[in-house]
Amino acid sequence: MLKAAYSILQKEMMQELRTRYAVNTLLAFTGAALLLILFTLRAHQLDPVPKSGLVWIIILFAAMSGMMRSFVQEADKKTWPLLQLHTDATVVFLGKLCYNFLFLLALHIFTFFFYMLMMDLGIVNGLYLTASIFFGALGLAAVTTLTSAMIAQADRKGSIFSVLCIPLVVPLLLILTRTTGMALIEGPDDGALNDLVALIGYCGVTITTGILLFDYIWED
Repeated sequence: MLKAAYSILQKEMMQELRTRYAVNTLLAFTGAALLLILFTLRAHQLDPVPKSGLVWIIILFAAMSGMMRSFVQEADKKTWPLLQLHTDATVVFLGKLCYNFLFLLALHIFTFFFYMLMMDLGIVNGLYLTASIFFGALGLAAVTTLTSAMIAQADRKGSIFSVLCIPLVVPLLLILTRTTGMALIEGPDDGALNDLVALIGYCGVTITTGILLFDYIWED
């Protein structure tokens, strides 16, 4: 199963290297959003706490613009039935999930690097920053992968994707805002460990739910 999932991951990476659709879209959106926040909203003059939350707004809407194509491209290019013939549902989901996770992880690192540089933010706790970036990418990848599969056959994919994704990622963003604040500004407090456990639990629940539900989406 892992070998087959790795083959799906390779296919996704090769396809992205050929088209560079998601890379160009996300880099353009993220760069424009960073400049907009810095110069138009003058975010560098904000208090430290709002600064730690703005970065996740940028990442969220960047992901909304690029991650939708995870399964939509399979429906558009008529390769969905081909995958159904040769692979199991769990294998496809895991391969797509791994690709989306690696892609979003790179996006998170890129965004955080330039955001902290532009906002003049330092690192107070490296462990919580690493956990926020890693599990933030994993949780967002799990939600966008499942949602992309759900709307792949729909007519108005973009609007449906955003409507379904945003309510699912609100709990994730609330947790990430707290852990990022502790990583960049405040340092860990008494409830820091609970937030970290909640972040890991969110990723575990969304991935498990995606694996269980994807069988029904894949067959229909």
